Amino acid sequence: MKSSNGHSRRRGEGPESPVEKYEGRDPAPAVAGEDGQADYDDPWYDTLASGWSELDGTGAPAPGVPHMRGEQQGTDRMADVYLEVQRSAAFQEVRRRYRRFVIPGLAVFSTWYVGYVVAAQTAPGLMGRPVAGSVNVAMLAGLGQFLTTFLFTWAYARHARLRRDRAALDLRWDTQELTRGLRGGER
Repeated sequence: MKSSNGHSRRRGEGPESPVEKYEGRDPAPAVAGEDGQADYDDPWYDTLASGWSELDGTGAPAPGVPHMRGEQQGTDRMADVYLEVQRSAAFQEVRRRYRRFVIPGLAVFSTWYVGYVVAAQTAPGLMGRPVAGSVNVAMLAGLGQFLTTFLFTWAYARHARLRRDRAALDLRWDTQELTRGLRGGER
C-alpha cells in the first residue's frame, strides 16, 4: 500500500519508533479560515451548535448547521480510500491477527463459563465438596472465573500491544495521509 507521498510502506524503513514518526507534528492541526480564526479539523466542531431538538420561530425543528468545509463533495473519493485500505494486505493481516487471538480465547472462556454453570446445576455434590474449611469447589471455581477474566484481559491487551497496535497505527497514519490529499493537500 502506498501513502499519499508515493512511498511504499515497508518494514524496517523509516523511524525507529512510532513516536519518532509523529515528532513535531500537531495532532490536530489548525488552519486559518477566511476570517483569520483557527479552524480545527474536528468532526464534532460543526455539530456543537447544530440546534438539536430546538425549534425555530414557527414551531418546526430548526435546520442543522450546514457543512462548512465541503465535506459532502469528496465523500465518494474518501470512501474509495477507506475501501482501498480495507482491501490492503496490511489491514487483512491486522484482522487476521485479531481473529487468531479472539476466536480461540472466546471459545475457551465461554466453555469454562458454561462448564461452571452446568456443573453447579448438574453436580451439586461435586461443587459442594469442601476443600479447606468452609471453602468448597464451587467457591474456588467462582473465584477462578474472576481470575481468568483478568488473565484474559491482560493477555488481550498484551497481544494487541505486541502484535497489532503498531500495524494499526501505521494503517491509520497512511489513511490520514491519503485522505489529507483528497481534502486539499498538506496542512
